[in-house]
Amino acid sequence: MSKLLLSAFVGGILVSAAGWLLWPVPREQERTAAELMDVVMWGREPIGGPFTLIDHNGQRRTDAGFRGKLLLIYFGFTFCSDSCPTDLQAIAGAVDKLGPLGEAVQPLFITVNPELDTPEQLKSYVALFHPRMIGLTGDRKQIRDVTRAYKVYFAKTTPAIRADPSFDHGALVYLVDIDGQYIGFFPPGTPAHRMVEVLRPKLAALTQP
Repeated sequence: MSKLLLSAFVGGILVSAAGWLLWPVPREQERTAAELMDVVMWGREPIGGPFTLIDHNGQRRTDAGFRGKLLLIYFGFTFCSDSCPTDLQAIAGAVDKLGPLGEAVQPLFITVNPELDTPEQLKSYVALFHPRMIGLTGDRKQIRDVTRAYKVYFAKTTPAIRADPSFDHGALVYLVDIDGQYIGFFPPGTPAHRMVEVLRPKLAALTQP
């Protein structure tokens, strides 16, 4: 092969490689609400896992820091006017109805709107529901990672130019055991007394020798 042909051949490979590298990589396709609900309802994929987020006091928190507690995890946003307040009130009511056993339950509220739900915003919001509820936020990647781990659907429903975007989002309450393993969920609108019926025997078992 002549030097001219060799140069052209190598140059062609380099151009092709450069073009491949510069070609936009498509984003991972987000799944629909129905698809994610199917996954959760039938346990088709693992749910939950490690996370690193920032709490409403600005402190770094990981899932490992909550070992020894039963977690009630809810995903939403502070400007939510329908499902979030209702479900968070139910979670808070369940913790109170459990009495002393409720000390072993940790309610967590994880925002799907980290751009507006700063630690300061979360602090005033979770205080409306329960003094032990912890609000968690993070950067967009951290929120994306934790919502994907828990198979949470959410989508912005108002234009990006608005200062108060709304979100269509799943409203399940995820139950995670003291070892950090997902064990089930409460459907949207589950009342406090029903949560207590499920949680009480699990908590009682923790206190048995």
